[in-house]
Amino acid sequence: MANAGNEILFKKETIAKLLTLSFKEDKTKVSSDAVILVAEMLKVFVEEATRRAVKQASSEDCDTVDIEHFEKILPQLLLDF
Repeated sequence: MANAGNEILFKKETIAKLLTLSFKEDKTKVSSDAVILVAEMLKVFVEEATRRAVKQASSEDCDTVDIEHFEKILPQLLLDF
C-alpha cells in the first residue's frame, strides 16, 4: 500500500495477484476494470476501518489507536461489508 498524503493507494499488480490466487482455474483472467474496482473497494474498507478504530480509541480516551481498538470494531465492520 502506498500513501500519498492522506490518500490510500494499492498497487494494481498486488490486487491482480491476490485475485488470481483465489481462482480455482489457472485460465481465469482478471480485467483491468475489475482490478480498479477491487482496489476502490479495499480503499473504502480501509478508510472505514480507520475511522471506526479512531472513534473507538477516542471513546476510550486514548490518544493513539492500538490493535485492540481495531479488534473491537472488526466484527461489526465485517458484518457491514
